[in-house]
Amino acid sequence: MKSRIRTTLESITKVAPRATAMVLTVGILSSLGTAPAYAGAPMVKAAAPGYYRVMLGDFEVTALSDGTVALPVDKLLTNTTPDKTLKALTKNHLTTPLQTSVNGYLINTGSKLVLIDTGAAGLFGPTLGRLANSLKAAGYTPDQVDEVYITHMHGDHVGGLMNGDQLAFPNAIIRADKHDADFWLSQANMDKAPADGKGGFQGAMASLNPYVKAGKFKTFDGDTELVPGVKAIAARGHTPGHSIYMAESKGQKLILWGDLMHVAAVQFENPEVTIGFDSDSKAAKAQRKKAYAEAAKEGYMVGATHLSFPGLGYIRAEGKGYVWVPVNYVPVQ
Repeated sequence: MKSRIRTTLESITKVAPRATAMVLTVGILSSLGTAPAYAGAPMVKAAAPGYYRVMLGDFEVTALSDGTVALPVDKLLTNTTPDKTLKALTKNHLTTPLQTSVNGYLINTGSKLVLIDTGAAGLFGPTLGRLANSLKAAGYTPDQVDEVYITHMHGDHVGGLMNGDQLAFPNAIIRADKHDADFWLSQANMDKAPADGKGGFQGAMASLNPYVKAGKFKTFDGDTELVPGVKAIAARGHTPGHSIYMAESKGQKLILWGDLMHVAAVQFENPEVTIGFDSDSKAAKAQRKKAYAEAAKEGYMVGATHLSFPGLGYIRAEGKGYVWVPVNYVPVQ
């Protein structure tokens, strides 16, 4: 066999131009299973900017990924035990520290471009801060955003308001519940906070105060329609002014929960489980249980900051808890 191959190749090189001979030679070797080996392509090890788009009546809703952050949820979750948390995670093929999504949501009503939460920027380390790139990949620029609505003033929701020392959304009005503003933007409250709690105030102030100074920050108090079709709903507990937002168009409804819940694998099955980030865990638990029951009964779409990206879907009641049903993937044409 080898001598036959050698004879054939010698004949080719005598009668064919060099380039043609090379092509024929590779073809013959390939057919005989002896094609030359090439080095494997290097692994890229990088994710593309993340966005996912759905239509809600006449509104376009775009989920924007800010990245993920590893959280030691077995230590953070309360009103449960670490063993129960680990068991629930294992059941869902997860472990701790848990890679936890941080999502923002962009709502284009046709007349207003509204962003719900802005991600962390540089406040939570190098694995977050990607929302601006996701926004651009989705086809928008920060200066097109008309309004930014903040669910609450924790750093992973407000950090993206700033791009270094510049306003990240120079043409936008920033809105948040006055109870959160009164708490997190208070120098007196920061002075009273323990040393390990001052960072939350500092992050909120650094993110919001430039907009306050520019006259671009406005508060509301509780349930308030902010633009036609988009409404703030008080859901206080996680923070003093925690808000959720409802978008509604042509009878279709989406409610964005902010931080009403953090760990889907645990808190859907057991809504009683709370987290150490809550300002008032009892109130936060009550708000979560209310939101779950209403969403399951009415069947509308929900989204949340820390549900696995894109964090959009539905819930149904099952036993004493609930089951998360992610949206079915459908490209928007």
